[in-house]
Amino acid sequence: MISISIKTNQLVAAFFFAFYLKVDGFVQKVQSAQSTIMFKITHPNSPTTSYLFGTHHAFGKAFFDTLQNAEAALNSCEVLVLKSVEQEGHTVEEIIHSRSSFTTWEKYLNKKDLAYLKDLFAQSPTDFKKLSPTEMHVFLMRYYRQQVCLRKAESDSSLSLDNYTGQLAKQNSLEIIGLETPEEQIVLINKDVEGMPRKIHKKRLAGIIKTIRTGDQSGCSETEWYAEMRIDYRLNETCGNSLMLTDRNTKWMQTLTELLYTKSCFIVVGLSHLMFKCGLINQLKELGYIIEPFSVR
Repeated sequence: MISISIKTNQLVAAFFFAFYLKVDGFVQKVQSAQSTIMFKITHPNSPTTSYLFGTHHAFGKAFFDTLQNAEAALNSCEVLVLKSVEQEGHTVEEIIHSRSSFTTWEKYLNKKDLAYLKDLFAQSPTDFKKLSPTEMHVFLMRYYRQQVCLRKAESDSSLSLDNYTGQLAKQNSLEIIGLETPEEQIVLINKDVEGMPRKIHKKRLAGIIKTIRTGDQSGCSETEWYAEMRIDYRLNETCGNSLMLTDRNTKWMQTLTELLYTKSCFIVVGLSHLMFKCGLINQLKELGYIIEPFSVR
């Protein structure tokens, strides 16, 4: 059984939610696969050079510190663009705390699993009763990938590649811009499975809690293929999730096109947002940008 060792501040900050879209076959041992998670962006009519970095939100400082070329590219830029940036008064913790409604967890969890959650959140200022079942599942999936799959060290206080690149950007006085707000992310998380029956929520929560408690690593292939960085971006395939991919990518492009032509940007978003026909790679190419694979090491 895996022990609960995550620090309180790590647990709270982990509520900066990430989205995990199940896409089979990311890793392809074929000639067309790209051995990188990063691309260089240039335009014939602009002197700027920018970069597009695809993240997996279970990875953080320890991984990024091995990517010397990626860190050098970040330091060469003027702007860091993240999926979301928390502001005072609008942090995920504050959003959750402000809620007046509570989840009756006895309707979703058996006594053993509920006791596990109480232990997990015992040292956290976050009231887990104010989380929705969907939000709890997202949190537990992230916790599983970090603590079971990657066996993240307690000394690693960075929670994601987004978080760590943000720290590096601040140290180098880069401007930091968010593509959406924490409020918008939380709405999307819940809307993505809107109408899901309670019995499905119960099954999903029981499954991930059991997987964490037993330390079962059979579901760790996603972290393994990301670490290997041999990825088929499926640029000719249609996006399968309009809410989480197509609509968000299109909205983000409005901000990105205003920035990229005049400023050098380091863009950090989930890897799935680079993929498929609706991905940022294809959308930038359609606007005349040259997108080239960039070696991170």
